[in-house]
Amino acid sequence: MAKRDYYEVLGLDKSASAQDIKRAYRKLARQYHPDINQEPDAADKFKELGEAYEVLSDEQKRAQYDRFGFEGASQFGGGGDFQGGFGDIFDMFFGGGGGGRRQDPNAPRRGEDYQYVVDLDFMESVTGKTEIIDLEIEVECDTCMGSGAKPGTKPDTCSRCGGSGVETVEQNTILGRMVNQRTCSQCHGSGKTIKEKCETCHGSGHVKKQKQVEVKIPAGIDNGQQIRLSGKGGPGFNGGPAGDLYIVVRVRAHEIFERVDQHITMEMPVTFAQAALGAELEVPTVHGKVSLKVPAGTQTGSRFRLRGKGMPSVRGGGNGDQYVNIVIMTPTNMTDRQKELLREFEEISGEAGVEEQHGLFQKMKKFFSQ
Repeated sequence: MAKRDYYEVLGLDKSASAQDIKRAYRKLARQYHPDINQEPDAADKFKELGEAYEVLSDEQKRAQYDRFGFEGASQFGGGGDFQGGFGDIFDMFFGGGGGGRRQDPNAPRRGEDYQYVVDLDFMESVTGKTEIIDLEIEVECDTCMGSGAKPGTKPDTCSRCGGSGVETVEQNTILGRMVNQRTCSQCHGSGKTIKEKCETCHGSGHVKKQKQVEVKIPAGIDNGQQIRLSGKGGPGFNGGPAGDLYIVVRVRAHEIFERVDQHITMEMPVTFAQAALGAELEVPTVHGKVSLKVPAGTQTGSRFRLRGKGMPSVRGGGNGDQYVNIVIMTPTNMTDRQKELLREFEEISGEAGVEEQHGLFQKMKKFFSQ
């Protein structure tokens, strides 16, 4: 399939500012990230968004793209496969390093952001709950104290980049010879090489560890909402702060209730006799059963509101409402006696009473008389 224009992918025009580009990508990346969006094409859309953002967020690449299209962007390494993950997105959203290159590999770095999905039943989203989750996090290796080198040895300064973590690359482009910087291919940005690696962490400087975290999910939380636990993510490097933990909530659908913002709707079946004569019904709500008076002559589609019987607000301030939609059930498998009584009712009633109450009958008669 042919590529779409990068501005079109982000829903922007060419006059968009850098902040507009970042804001648009943030919104769409959250919407289409495969860990959250289960639609079959979510991964492809997420990849397409990443590719567009990679080019348009870089001033040089964007200028080349504006002048020469996809070919111009590819001269700077743009327009290829986007390999960014969920951590990359949160880094951009919440200041975890951004898109700029890290010039000092020994400078303090913020830890990795983690994401965890919690599935709730509908009623659990009403009441809230406390969830204990198990995480596998990376911590500094106790054997080498994070250096990655075998005890008694130490890492060497990378001979290719001189310890900067980046290397200079010269490249022939349509505009002439260009000089660009990229992550060092020898030390992968660390600025160091290790001859004798630590046997515990195999040179990475960190190991995986199991950790339990208590999460208090507030009453009224909605499907797709997130909870941010500051400092509960991965540990920082070189004295940097820990990352954050993001809890994404997924709420299962309910067989009776449907949520609309802070309100709840439901369909309430009633018999013909109850609708015609009026009745007092026992109606279920997420807060327990309540009594609802249905007046005589109630029609299918009539709607009743139960104040304060909807979803609680996660920020406080009371509950929404519950709306009860009346559905009149037509009887089936009637006995002969029931049929006889209905025919008698029809004969007694005729059309007069119905015509008085329902203008629709008058309109139908007028239409067929034309």
